[in-house]
Amino acid sequence: MMIESRVRSILVPILAVLIALLIASIIILLIGKNPLMAYAVMLKGAFGSVRDLTNTIVKTTPLILTGLAVGFGFRAGVFNIGAEGQMAMGALFATIVGMNLGTVPPFLAIPITMFVGMLMGAIWAGIAGFLKAKTGAHEVITTIMLNWIAYYLGNYMVAAPLAVGSGTPKSPEISASARLPVIISVQAIDLTPGIIIAIIAAVIMYFLLERTSMGYEIKAVGFNPYASEYGGISVSKNVVLSMAVSGALAGLAGALEVMGLHHRYLGALTAGKGFDGISIALIGQNHPIGIIFAAFLIGSLRTGSNAMQFAGISKHIVMIIQGIVIFLVAADRIVRTMMDYAKYKRMKSEVGVEG
Repeated sequence: MMIESRVRSILVPILAVLIALLIASIIILLIGKNPLMAYAVMLKGAFGSVRDLTNTIVKTTPLILTGLAVGFGFRAGVFNIGAEGQMAMGALFATIVGMNLGTVPPFLAIPITMFVGMLMGAIWAGIAGFLKAKTGAHEVITTIMLNWIAYYLGNYMVAAPLAVGSGTPKSPEISASARLPVIISVQAIDLTPGIIIAIIAAVIMYFLLERTSMGYEIKAVGFNPYASEYGGISVSKNVVLSMAVSGALAGLAGALEVMGLHHRYLGALTAGKGFDGISIALIGQNHPIGIIFAAFLIGSLRTGSNAMQFAGISKHIVMIIQGIVIFLVAADRIVRTMMDYAKYKRMKSEVGVEG
């Protein structure tokens, strides 16, 4: 039964993606385009060259971490809708610290900058966790409010105290010692160890949830807080802790964007990646490994959508595909029912043949 459940958890998102592609194909046909050509162009845009693949990996990196952030919260029974704000705060304070580490060697400056980003993300999410634990304030409301506070605080900082240059509001660049080293550079696209750090974070999250007593308590609280409290588990402590860990992952995403991509804080640095984490966590079934693949899927679709525009196909087709996938995974009972029906038909056919 457990093996069958795990197989289903893998098959549901895969089948959801295939159904989404099929429905999107019909839409593409209705606008007078060839769906096979559209998907070929999209695949080529995402994986057709070293540059395209590098760009896809760069886009995937923050999505893995924001997906992990939201997924960790979901496993604990809390709805962290604030990954966007936590990512912004992690990026902002990583920038402030990174700007002042010019005399610090890289082997110290890099982990310090990352730690500050994680710490600020954890603090920002921990505020919502504390309010939920002590006052019962729902984390959806508080995290959304904190998103706006982070958004306006970041905009203020790059428009006044940290403002530099003209044009897009931006901060000064962080020092060279606080930047991630470049693994490969292809036509102004730099691939850094950020993707490796994101994957390591997913492995740590899996180990934490599945192999530690802390993870057991967090999952127990998420499954049934009343039974957990009756069993001696502190619900308040685990709510705050799970929100803090969730925020730390989102804050790390912001820090890596600064350290490996922009090298400064920009007003639009997050660009909705925190909200993308919600859909990625759903597609990945809140499992760390599933989230990695879900983030890679969304990153590939986003990169490939740019190439589709040159073929005369709106990039919004990709958003339609993403929306259908999310709907089918979130309402996975539809997909599971289709799978059960197919299994029933196959068994009925086999019984008929034997008879």
